[in-house]
Amino acid sequence: MTTSSLPPGSSASVPSTAPPPAGTISGPTRVVILGGGFAGVYTARALERLFRRERVHRRVEITLLSRDNYFLMTPLLFEAGTGVLEPRHAVNPIRPLLKRARFVEGEVDHIDFDRRVVIARHEPDDPPFALPFDHLVLGLGGVTNLSLIPGSENALTFKTLADAIYCRNHIIDDFERADIEPDERRRRALLRFVVVGAGLVGVELLGELTEFVRRLLRLYPRLRAEETSFYLIEAGPKILPEMERDLADHAARSLAKRGVVIRTDTPVKSMEPEVVHLADESIEAATIVLATGVVPSPLLRDFPLTKDRRGKIQVAATMRSVDRPDVWALGDCASIPDPNGNPYPPLAQHALRQARVLARNIAAAIRGDAEPLEPFVYESLGTLAALGHFDGVGRVLKFKLRGFPAWWVWRTYYLFQMPRWERRLRVMLDWTIALLFKNDVVKLDLFGDEHPRRRKRGPTAPPPASEAQGERPPSQSLEAGAAR
Repeated sequence: MTTSSLPPGSSASVPSTAPPPAGTISGPTRVVILGGGFAGVYTARALERLFRRERVHRRVEITLLSRDNYFLMTPLLFEAGTGVLEPRHAVNPIRPLLKRARFVEGEVDHIDFDRRVVIARHEPDDPPFALPFDHLVLGLGGVTNLSLIPGSENALTFKTLADAIYCRNHIIDDFERADIEPDERRRRALLRFVVVGAGLVGVELLGELTEFVRRLLRLYPRLRAEETSFYLIEAGPKILPEMERDLADHAARSLAKRGVVIRTDTPVKSMEPEVVHLADESIEAATIVLATGVVPSPLLRDFPLTKDRRGKIQVAATMRSVDRPDVWALGDCASIPDPNGNPYPPLAQHALRQARVLARNIAAAIRGDAEPLEPFVYESLGTLAALGHFDGVGRVLKFKLRGFPAWWVWRTYYLFQMPRWERRLRVMLDWTIALLFKNDVVKLDLFGDEHPRRRKRGPTAPPPASEAQGERPPSQSLEAGAAR
C-alpha cells in the first residue's frame, strides 16, 4: 500500500493521493485498521486468513496503524506490574503477528471521511503521512476515565504497559523512602495503598498488590507488616458488579483476610496528591490508583459519526457505522447492540470474537455478496478474576469456581489467548521462576533525571553556605548522598 507523505505543517490539507469516489476504484481494495489492541490486531489477523490466497491478497491491501509496535495482553498487566512476569513478555511485537498485512507505527492526526483518507504522524513533530482507505476499521480502544472525580489526574492509572512499570517503580521507591523515614505517620502513609473502583480491574490489581507488598516486606526488615494498609473504595453498593453476588462475596472475604479495608457506597469527593477525600474522612496514601472504568478514545470526539451517550461509535449489529457503509467499529470504542438492544460490555473475550465476525463482514462487503451481513451475537463464556496468592473467583459456562481452580483456569485461558508459542513459553517460564524465587525489586528507570516525580519536587534549592564550604549538616547527609 502506498503511504503518501505530506509537507510539514500541512496536516489539514487533503493529499493528492486521496481515493476517487466510491465505484471508480480500479486498484486494490484498501482496508485500514486503527488500533493495535485486541480489536485491531485480531481483525487484521482474521482478514489475513480470509484473503490468504496470493491472487486474492493482491486485490485487498490490509494496513494496521498503531501508536505502539506491540500488542499488549492486558489481563497479564497486573503480573507484569508486580514482577511475576517480565514486562516485555506481556506484549507481542505486532510485525511477526502479521503475515501479509502491513503494519505502520504512528498516531492518528485526523481523518477526512469524505475523501476517505487517514492523516497520521509517527511523532507529534514529524511530518504527516496519508493512508487512503476504502474500508476503515475503528478499534481505537479507550482510556482511563478521569472525568468522574475532581483531581483524578493526581492518581496513578493502570491501563498501559508504561502505567504498570511506573506503578511498580513508584511502590518500590516508596518502600525505599519508608525504610529511612523516621516519622511513623509519614511512614504509614508511604505504605498505604488505595484503589478507587472495585470492578474487575480494581479487584485484580489490589489482589496482586497485596501479594507484591507481602513479598517486598521480606526484603525490608526495618518495616513491619502492620505498618502497611490497603483500601478498596467503591461508589456502588457492591464490589465486582460484573459477577454473581456469591462470587463477589468470596472475593471480598479473600481480600478482607489480607487486611484490605473495603468501602462500598463510598463515593470519592476529590483527590489531591497523596490524599483521597471522602465524605466523612480523608485518607493519606502515597499510592492511589484509579480504576473507575474506561471511556472511548478522545480521538472519537471529532469524528462526524453518530455516538451513544458514552461517546462510543454507534454501529449496527454487523459493526457497520449507522452513518457510513465504509466505516466499521468494534471493541471499547464501539456501541454494538446485542439481540435485546443493549450494548455489549467492553471485555477482551468480546473483542476477540467481534474481530472474526467483522472480518467476515468486510470480506463479504468487498466481494459484493448478495447475502445480508452477519450480526454479532455472543453470549459470554463466563468471567474470571485472579486475586493473587493462588486465589481467584469466577464462572465458566455454568460452573462457578473459587480459590485455586479459578486462579488456574484464569492463567490457562489467558496463556492460550497470547499469540505465538514463543511468547507463551516465555510466560510459562516466568510463572515457574516466580514459584521458586522472590519477586524482582529492581526499578526500571524509564526517565532518568527527567522522572515525573523529580520534576514535581521542583528545582533543587542552593546548598547552605556551610555545605558549600564542605561542611554538610549531618541531617542532610543521607539525602544529599542519594542525590548523587
